[in-house]
Amino acid sequence: MAEDSLTTTNAGIAAHGATRLPSVEIDSYNIEIKDEDGFLGDRASKGAFQRLLDDWRKALRETGDDPFGRRDTKNIAKSALDEVLTSDDVAAAAVVHSAIEDFAQELAYVTKRFLRTKAWAETECIVVGGGFRQSRVGELAIARTDILLKADGHAVDLVPIRFHPDEAGLIGCLHLAPSWIFEAHDSILAVDIGGSNIRCGVVETAWKKAPDLSKASVWKSDLWRHADDEPTREGAVKRLTRMLKDLISEAEDEGFKLAPFIGISCPGVINADGSIEKGAQNLPGNWESSKFHLPRSLLEGIPTIGSHDTAILMHNDGVAQGLSEVPFMQEFERWGVLTIGTGLGNARFTNRRDKDKAKKEREKDKEKDKEKDKEKGKKDKDSKEKA
Repeated sequence: MAEDSLTTTNAGIAAHGATRLPSVEIDSYNIEIKDEDGFLGDRASKGAFQRLLDDWRKALRETGDDPFGRRDTKNIAKSALDEVLTSDDVAAAAVVHSAIEDFAQELAYVTKRFLRTKAWAETECIVVGGGFRQSRVGELAIARTDILLKADGHAVDLVPIRFHPDEAGLIGCLHLAPSWIFEAHDSILAVDIGGSNIRCGVVETAWKKAPDLSKASVWKSDLWRHADDEPTREGAVKRLTRMLKDLISEAEDEGFKLAPFIGISCPGVINADGSIEKGAQNLPGNWESSKFHLPRSLLEGIPTIGSHDTAILMHNDGVAQGLSEVPFMQEFERWGVLTIGTGLGNARFTNRRDKDKAKKEREKDKEKDKEKDKEKGKKDKDSKEKA
């Protein structure tokens, strides 16, 4: 990829797949760890949970009745499993709880393997995203995994992602943008590309209310399930371009000050020139081809937004989901994200905080602690004198 091609898609901003962003350093992402059974991610994915649930059902069929009848495990929706947990069918609830426990054991094992890598050393908190998280089953599995890790002596918090997984990737794209964008604009276009769906949205920054972007939200989004249509790669790009153009028109009609910026969340390892090195095998067509460049293709269809040239920045989808948590991870220095879906996305971050500011905050906290200790000592002394 020629250098001028790179600058036309992200002029004035970071490179695609950058390790240094305005708020964080990305220590690693899309790590693929193997053990004797294959890739670790396969042990803590949506499919892994379904296999574990199916194993318990098979065991019951051999010795008695399967409370789920003849339904294929893959066809049992998350909402149906959630309902079972609070239903009067204790046998079905017990089966689901058994699968949750097994999955938590697997997720704990996988998490510990990540924590042993150099890139994930000293991680203080891990956010869990992906579609699996958006269910009571997922929340229980995450909470159980957190308990297992702490019981094994790991001083790390495991918490569900705050934003809805369908919106976290879009909101995370805000943190790919340079800060100058927020001073003159109140929204951006964001794209979240997955193995089955492509979601586009207009993300409101709410920057004037919260400069840390903690109050950002998706104003409007559009979803296309490309897996149902099985388009060509070029057909997918044309559909995506049309979706974005429609959102631009709607945002302008609504009076938004849309930034000339498109943030893209995409599976795989993203090279600095905007090409995809690996990990895009579930997307329509060959997205890893040296002849394909998504940001440049979109730029041809959307050269300007408003009166300004369009800038585009693309990063890994796990990274983008994790970035949505930046405002809420400021108490930690090093933190990570695991996204449970078709596979297991992952990224580890180090916050880029102002060291002097952080030092002042620590000194302030120490002074508060001293005041509390002094106050406690005074109360204890008064109690003894009264006695």
